[in-house]
Amino acid sequence: MSYKKATNILPTDLLEKVQEYIDGECIYIPRISNNKKEWGAMTSTREELAIRNNQIYNDYLKGITPNDLAQKYFLSLKSIQRVIGKQKKNDIE
Repeated sequence: MSYKKATNILPTDLLEKVQEYIDGECIYIPRISNNKKEWGAMTSTREELAIRNNQIYNDYLKGITPNDLAQKYFLSLKSIQRVIGKQKKNDIE
């Protein structure tokens, strides 16, 4: 998210009205609901996590213990268990 200078995008009368409520502070203006994007839609994070989770599951299938996987991937044991459970479920479907 990048900041935009209000004086460059808002009409003067609207800017003055906003300043009555919040003067010199940062404000977040949410997107219109039908303009919202899914989490990770603008970055490669989703794909990177899917690759990582597949690697975790493949390591698990090779016999690496969840505790060792937690250390290897710097995740909590609970997170590793979640990944393995979700991948197992995907395999079944």
